[in-house]
Amino acid sequence: MSNYSTFEEELARHGKIVYTNVGDSMLPLIKQGRDALIIERVTSPLKRGDIPLYKRNSGKYVLHRVVGKNKQGYRILGDNRFRIERGINDSHVIGVLTGIIRDGREMTVREAEGGLYRFYILNLYPVRFILLGTRELFRRIRRRLKGRKTK
Repeated sequence: MSNYSTFEEELARHGKIVYTNVGDSMLPLIKQGRDALIIERVTSPLKRGDIPLYKRNSGKYVLHRVVGKNKQGYRILGDNRFRIERGINDSHVIGVLTGIIRDGREMTVREAEGGLYRFYILNLYPVRFILLGTRELFRRIRRRLKGRKTK
């Protein structure tokens, strides 16, 4: 992908883009710096479990998973996050993750996820809120305590 073209332009031109993601919001599925992601044009409506690349109103590109849909749009959540994003609709969606290249091996998203991981992500995400929320709470407490020690 050219440094000067957008994801939208590349998808319009080639129908597919391959890029390396930045961030940890989709851990453990997507490993930053290790995985190349294959994004293709959206050819049908998104469904629960799809991982769209979308552009927020702020202009920021995001790759998170659809966990539901209602009249206002998609409910989207990063696999390593606990706050659902709402109000994302088809006009925000640029493409959808169809594959991952890891250690030189190309695999579909389903292959990369495995059955148990997909079940956990799609059916037990309320438990994730508790697990990830608790982890975040302990991180905040630890940061505050470190801040007090340095003063």
